[in-house]
Amino acid sequence: MDIIIIGGGIAGLLTARELALSGVRVGLLERQSIGLESSWAGGGILSPLYPWRMAEPITALCRWSQAVYPQLAAALRESTGIDPEWIRSGLLVNDCEDIEKARNWCERQAVSHAILTEKEVASLEPELSVSPKNPLYLPDIAQIRNPRLLKALRADLTAHGVQLLENHEVFDIEIDQGKVKHIVTHQGKFSADCYVVAAGAWSGLIGRFAALDLQVVPVKGQMLVFKAPPGLLKRIVLSSGHYLIPRRDGRILAGSTVEHTEFDKSTTEVVRSALAGFAQTALPALQECPIEKHWAGLRPGSPEGIPYIGRHPELPRLFFNCGHFRNGFVMAPASARLVADLILERPPIVPPAPYRIAPPN
Repeated sequence: MDIIIIGGGIAGLLTARELALSGVRVGLLERQSIGLESSWAGGGILSPLYPWRMAEPITALCRWSQAVYPQLAAALRESTGIDPEWIRSGLLVNDCEDIEKARNWCERQAVSHAILTEKEVASLEPELSVSPKNPLYLPDIAQIRNPRLLKALRADLTAHGVQLLENHEVFDIEIDQGKVKHIVTHQGKFSADCYVVAAGAWSGLIGRFAALDLQVVPVKGQMLVFKAPPGLLKRIVLSSGHYLIPRRDGRILAGSTVEHTEFDKSTTEVVRSALAGFAQTALPALQECPIEKHWAGLRPGSPEGIPYIGRHPELPRLFFNCGHFRNGFVMAPASARLVADLILERPPIVPPAPYRIAPPN
């Protein structure tokens, strides 16, 4: 293999695709099954919840990814027959506290936006019952149905000859004379010309095998999904820090929490009740709709949510693409392209300095 990627979530899969499309032979090691951690558990909103509050390096990756997502979804649908359901739903921020900051950001970034009246909100989403406070509408924000995107990526990578090795948990990295010699799993040792750590919430643990203290920690998020009729809600709605996401088939996701519980993915009745209460208050018709599933995932938290993308400061053929926190899906195409640019020594799509990994102390 030319390159081994550690991690089978959205960051690892898209990195593998970028490299495979460039003619590189790629193998991917996943600790359990492909795409079943944070990438499966998220909502698939292709925007930060409050984008004007994000650091500029996050915005740069988001804006690049948002521009390419329609083509990515179409290409995967064409190559695999699986529709990832990229939908321009629009995002309705019901209570925009920093409305002037938001407006100024939208104007600087040339993001289509409208500050609505209460009557206009009611016209857009007549089933909503929350009282709007400085409502802001971003009509071009899209979503992706993340489990379908992961399924399409898996099929696409298989067609491109990427070797997908599931249940291959990495428990050591052997280093000899300043170079990575082997990636060690219980199924054996693996070697390549180059390595990429894209292991989500587990990336910090893997970094320690290479004497690197990455500030990537697991942050739990719990969500619900209601089985609702199509058309009950048409737009993504953000209110009081929680959100509702309508899928094409009518299902509506409600999320989410931010919990620091190490690697505990258990769900709680307290959170289930709170999320259901939020959803059913905001959209009373959901009181008649069953809750189909309640689950939790572990996001890869990092300082300020800025991912680590780049080379290990002391091991020249070991790279990282991790620490995307709550914005993994919206940043993933850009971060995958950027790390591929750095590996293949191509001109980078964005300046790489903000994502660089600092040398160990």
